[in-house]
Amino acid sequence: MASQKILVVDDSLVQRLIVSELLTLHGHRVILATDGREAVAMARSELPDLIVMDVVMPNLNGFQATRAITTDEATWHIPVILLTSKDMESDRVWALRQGATAFLNKPLDHAALLELVNTLE
Repeated sequence: MASQKILVVDDSLVQRLIVSELLTLHGHRVILATDGREAVAMARSELPDLIVMDVVMPNLNGFQATRAITTDEATWHIPVILLTSKDMESDRVWALRQGATAFLNKPLDHAALLELVNTLE
């Protein structure tokens, strides 16, 4: 397993810390953002290998931020995993239409996230 630079985006400090700690324990470098607008800016400036992002956030939600990232010439190649409490099938379909690579529900399934991260290396 290679170390990746992963951008974790969530407006909840607790969620950011949970995901960050899990990924750090498995050898990844983590950078943090608190909303979608900050995520888009950090994706452009930091060019992470992967983004794990919440959907319901202020300023720019995860769907909007994903669309901005995956349609930008500089960041389109970065995989985005949306991690959210929204669990309707329509949310999953919409996430994929916005360019998300994967969609996981909260509460966080640690094994499922790690498996996705490992397959997206």
